[in-house]
Amino acid sequence: MVPRYSRPEMSAIWEPEARFRIWFEIEAHATDALAELGVVPKAAAKALWDWWATNPAIDVAAIDAIEAVTKHDVIAFLTWVADNVGEEARFMHQGMTSSDVLDTCLAVQLAKASDILIADLDALLAAIKRRAFEHKLTPTIGRSHGIHAEPVTFGLKMAEAYAEFSRAKQRLIAARADVATCAISGAVGTFANIDPRVEDHVAAKLGLTVEPVSTQVIPRDRHAMFFATLGVIASSIERLATEVRHLQRTEVLEAEEYFSPGQKGSSAMPHKRNPVLTENLTGLARMVRSAALPAMENVALWHERDISHSSVERFIGPDATITLDFALGRLTGVIDKLLIYPERMMKNLDKMGGLVHSQRVLLALTQAGVSREDAYRLVQRNAMKVWESDGALSLMELLKGDTDVTAALSPEAIEEKFDLGYHFKQVDTIFARVFGE
Repeated sequence: MVPRYSRPEMSAIWEPEARFRIWFEIEAHATDALAELGVVPKAAAKALWDWWATNPAIDVAAIDAIEAVTKHDVIAFLTWVADNVGEEARFMHQGMTSSDVLDTCLAVQLAKASDILIADLDALLAAIKRRAFEHKLTPTIGRSHGIHAEPVTFGLKMAEAYAEFSRAKQRLIAARADVATCAISGAVGTFANIDPRVEDHVAAKLGLTVEPVSTQVIPRDRHAMFFATLGVIASSIERLATEVRHLQRTEVLEAEEYFSPGQKGSSAMPHKRNPVLTENLTGLARMVRSAALPAMENVALWHERDISHSSVERFIGPDATITLDFALGRLTGVIDKLLIYPERMMKNLDKMGGLVHSQRVLLALTQAGVSREDAYRLVQRNAMKVWESDGALSLMELLKGDTDVTAALSPEAIEEKFDLGYHFKQVDTIFARVFGE
């Protein structure tokens, strides 16, 4: 965890004290269930909760000191609790194994992290939607291969991002459900020493579902899908961030990140206004994606369990969720305050002498009886003159002066094909698909 890219609510989930609190709840709820089943005295379960109610502080340093001797984190925690609770603590962890605590705890943490990330996505979607409707009909040039293609609107760019992050939210909701499973099944997952009803009880108390078959660990395909989902969301963040970075280039400058009073862009060049936030988001996305591969490699564990996954998850669990939380918050701020320049968009759109309307002329010629091959050749030979003039020439005027073209299309028909509004006739349809009627 890097403090620079961490936000308190998400970071708190992964603090040692928070982890130990979840461990205690797992153990105490399990002891409650064992008591109801008559396996342990009810007084033992009560003793745990009574101590918990009057001793809210977790002594992380004391637990760490015990672990330095035992070389086992769960045993260290149980020893510390026993030292504080007393005789009744011997009934804790009956029939359980360490993975029951560790895996169930991780499920709780990932579920909590997911809830924050889902809320982050809601905030981002709201910002994107607002900007989409604000610029629903703001003309701008669409680009393919980085080259001017045909007109679009800036609202459509935002609508596309909204649809993408809506899919991200649905994927994350599904991934959360997939990873939020509880395993209290004992050594090698057979329930030989603990009743499955204990697992049912703990799962219900913690808001989890039971793992149908857990061997001794929860199957890691669930975690692989979860971290892969975070990686896809990060890729969507990068895609939108990259769009902003391109639009902020000096020779484009159709949109740019908000530049606050007193902000500096360069230590050497006072004129600079750099896309530092979206460049940062590109880097953060790489870090989130880097968690996906080791999560997939964690799937192949030995037999009923090994701990090769454990060290990996101690990194990727906090790092991926904390980084993605920060990135979603930062992207929301970028979109919310994004400076958008419609006049510059129109200037760029008009830069190449009307070339962006070439397809309409091509189609009109074919509908007028000219073969597609000839129509393409006629439009292209005029378009290349405009291209080579860097937009100084007008495609419309060249076409109106081309007798091969005017043999099929009148000057008025040619002019009609250069109507900018024609390209936006289906914007309402697209918006209805994305945002609803």
